[in-house]
Amino acid sequence: MDQRRINPWQWQDQFQFSQAIEITGGTRTLYCAGQASVDADGHPAHVGDMRGQIEMAFQNLEAVLKASGFTLADVVRLNYYTTNVDGFFEVFDAAVSRLKAAGCQPACTLLGVAKLAFPELLIEIEATAVK
Repeated sequence: MDQRRINPWQWQDQFQFSQAIEITGGTRTLYCAGQASVDADGHPAHVGDMRGQIEMAFQNLEAVLKASGFTLADVVRLNYYTTNVDGFFEVFDAAVSRLKAAGCQPACTLLGVAKLAFPELLIEIEATAVK
């Protein structure tokens, strides 16, 4: 599989995302449900802690990817849903550092939403991975 990042500008690089990703030769695609800061029993964790919730949501995403034979490096699209856009940007470095470490610069969308599945949740991350 070949991945080509399409970025007519450079401003997005500081946020570790791409405007578009072109995939050629991919044979497997994985569509992940939104991952949030929940424990193994589905209970919200890191209540009121945006950084903790981002980190746990990524941990959960990586667990789903690993169980499917993928890694974060295979992710080509991320959708972030948050109930607090300003709070998300205050600690977005938690996501950026994780993406950089994996060599992942996916196409991304950030959406502010009124609420998520549980009132304690501040962030949910949805991903598409290709191999």
